[in-house]
Amino acid sequence: MAYLILVRHGVTNWNVEGKWHGWSDIPLNNEGKRQARETAEALKGIKIDSVYTSDLSRTIQTYEEICSKLNLVCPVINEPALKERHYGIYAGKNKWEVEKQVGKEEFVAIRRSFDHPIPEGESLKDVYKRVVPYYQDKILKQLKKGENILIVSSGNSLRALIKYLENISDEDISKLNLNFGEVIIYEIEKNGEVVGKEIRASNLYQGKA
Repeated sequence: MAYLILVRHGVTNWNVEGKWHGWSDIPLNNEGKRQARETAEALKGIKIDSVYTSDLSRTIQTYEEICSKLNLVCPVINEPALKERHYGIYAGKNKWEVEKQVGKEEFVAIRRSFDHPIPEGESLKDVYKRVVPYYQDKILKQLKKGENILIVSSGNSLRALIKYLENISDEDISKLNLNFGEVIIYEIEKNGEVVGKEIRASNLYQGKA
């Protein structure tokens, strides 16, 4: 058996301000770094063999804070396939201002639906199509060997992977939200099957989600 550990990055100034990041490379603020160190406390006692982050600085910095706290020494891959959803024309805009512009129904569809398109951007379905194949091709092989894997990424890339791991329906995935610094640990059997789940460090800052 192996552990698959999912961690959402710590908070940034844009999170506090309610702005959509998308692929904008916004770093952690001081609170985000503190959250990452708190997250590290929740990981104590788990041997980590390999780490995957997206190629965005907020996920890399979150791991660096965790690494510093736990004195981890293991391979780290910064993978573009694991990056946040591309918010297209809405990237960098305040969510609540967008809601006023497009109306509540469209706003909810933009934020939470599985396959609602965004001009010049991605739906969660698009994110799923890049995250899940990467997981199946690269990460799952290590898990089947009994290696413990840590993934540090953004909310939507993790939601896409969780949808796959837990076989969540297109409708129900809209109800899933992750806090900043939240830790989800899956127990993975040698055949790749998920046989257990534990949530740690879940009572952290939710931001203007």
